[in-house]
Amino acid sequence: MMSVPLIAAINISKSFGSHQVLRSVSFEVAQGEALCILGPSGSGKSTLLRCLNMLERPDEGAVFLGGDLMGYRSHGRGIRELHDKTESMQRQRLGMVFQQFNLFPHMTVLENLVEGPVRVQKRGRVQARTEALALLDRVGLAEKANSFPSQLSGGQQQRVAIARALAMRPEALLFDEPTSALDPEMVNEVLQVIRELVRDGMTSIIVTHEVGFAREVCDRFLFMEDGVLVEDGPVSVLNQQAAHARTRDFLAKVL
Repeated sequence: MMSVPLIAAINISKSFGSHQVLRSVSFEVAQGEALCILGPSGSGKSTLLRCLNMLERPDEGAVFLGGDLMGYRSHGRGIRELHDKTESMQRQRLGMVFQQFNLFPHMTVLENLVEGPVRVQKRGRVQARTEALALLDRVGLAEKANSFPSQLSGGQQQRVAIARALAMRPEALLFDEPTSALDPEMVNEVLQVIRELVRDGMTSIIVTHEVGFAREVCDRFLFMEDGVLVEDGPVSVLNQQAAHARTRDFLAKVL
């Protein structure tokens, strides 16, 4: 019996007004797999991530997480949108790390990690604090627990954002260009944390322009252009030997 993929996107389409951003995109991600999404700016990569965890609801198609339909429930012979609270609970199964760090500026680093598990998941504060401290140690920031975000570098803030996503115990992590807002010297400290998470078996989908990093860390890549999934293949071909001419042209410009 074949195992159910952890994440399955089926014919995802999304428009904003008259502009169609995604056009019938389908792919699967297995438990423990690391997938990178490449493509030029405006190709729909970030919108696709947001559709996976229902931050943007697809106009057409469906997303399944561990076999469960995201954003909807069965109702008679059809389906009905989930209530906001139920959808929020479902969305917690996919952690999201954004380009901007989105930390609460009035809270310490530790408080940023504890807030979600306590307020949203109703976990005990002592346990949440213990887990948060362990996560800060995991991303190399244990000594910054009582600092405020404004006292951290951009790379440190993004590592805190990753730890905060992990604090919610997600089944997979979605990274939306996690290094694009960082100065070049801070990029590697964030990429190293992601390397270690992937090495430890965290299912990950990473939108990135760091092709060398993608080739090193990920199992597969998707190449997108104009909202279309052009190519889905192993990262071993990310050396201008990709199957599709448009993918090769893109790689020639960024490698």
